[in-house]
Amino acid sequence: MFIDKIEIYVKAGNGGNGVVSFRREKYVANGGPDGGDGGNGGNIIFQIDEGANTLLAFRYKRKFVAEHGGNGEGGKRHGKNGADTVILVPRGTIIREAGSGRILHDMSDGAPYVVCRGGRGGWGNKHFATATRQVPRFAKDGLAGEEKTLLLELKMIADVGLVGLPSAGKSSLLATVSAARPKIAEYHFTTLEPSLGVVDLGEERGFVMADIPGLIEGAAEGAGLGHDFLRHIERCRLLLQVVDVSGLEGRLPTDDFNTIAGELEEFSQELAERPRIVAANKCDLLPDGTDTPEIAALRTLTDAMGYPLVCISTATGSGIRELLHLIDQTLATLPPIAVYAPDAVPEEVENADEDPRDTIVYRGDDGAYVCEGKWLKRLCGRVYFDDRESLMYFQRSLNNAGVIDKLREAGCEEGDTVRIFDIEFDFMD
Repeated sequence: MFIDKIEIYVKAGNGGNGVVSFRREKYVANGGPDGGDGGNGGNIIFQIDEGANTLLAFRYKRKFVAEHGGNGEGGKRHGKNGADTVILVPRGTIIREAGSGRILHDMSDGAPYVVCRGGRGGWGNKHFATATRQVPRFAKDGLAGEEKTLLLELKMIADVGLVGLPSAGKSSLLATVSAARPKIAEYHFTTLEPSLGVVDLGEERGFVMADIPGLIEGAAEGAGLGHDFLRHIERCRLLLQVVDVSGLEGRLPTDDFNTIAGELEEFSQELAERPRIVAANKCDLLPDGTDTPEIAALRTLTDAMGYPLVCISTATGSGIRELLHLIDQTLATLPPIAVYAPDAVPEEVENADEDPRDTIVYRGDDGAYVCEGKWLKRLCGRVYFDDRESLMYFQRSLNNAGVIDKLREAGCEEGDTVRIFDIEFDFMD
């Protein structure tokens, strides 16, 4: 089974909590705070698996969670850092945000990519000792790791993409010029999934060729099989359009050429404008060789569009060497395979976790005023509510961030109940 698009959920590990601890040792007076820091959570990392050419591995496993960091301990002992979770994908996989479709990374350069970073470990109370606060009875909780729902989309990396109607001879051509062995049979849609082959020209020269299932009229709107796989030739530097000129299907070669050209334009204008070579296949079945009105008409059409035409036969090997030489010469003049750049991150999204403006205030069904927001969640993780100084810091933060003003605007008055996550207190104006 060939799978080239799938949705997964990933979450980095949470940071471990800092601990409140004091040194208690015989003959050591006033040992002071010695609470250790929590460990960092593990990251979610994508790496390339050179042996894979499909996303089939994600068919049954679509949730990936990295290890959480360990909590700190007394004696200034640091919590254990969480282990990273490494996800292997084929080269050419594009990682997108599932909701927005925004491109995060193109797994084409071979470098690992950290898609979700683990939360930082919280500080132990050893960090909060000062000359005036010698017995800090609070510590910081670890931060939550990042989490995302991702869409993995595989776009195969090839120099040359084969396009054409079913049974035009694309798979036969790929099998003739490379070591690839796609299924070949005398019926339409023999090819059900894309195939890659390496064409070796000797002297350490060559290129990669991709074959996709045959296109039919209406493919750009989803008809047939080819529409699902057209994305695999979007990276190709050169298109090789294979046209059956034998007439056995009862169609004119010019009509076949125009059908494919129209579908490519409907799917992507950029793809339709890609450099192209036309291979007139099955010339061995013509009684008069290549000197026929049909081929002459096809050549007139391709010349007008600036596409070179080569007459070949995958059955006899005629014209194959000339075709490969032309492909090699053309590729030498074309830019490298396209790599998709990440889309820009909207500023409001980039800073949302640290922006107090994301706080919302509303009145709950029980009459309490409820405050919610990512910034508030992080703030609560930094506060030890059994300590007076920590509570004063919490109150100052709410006031400076405008949360108190939002409560007043919502109608909150002195004595009303305010709820922030699982914390409740009476509002004091």
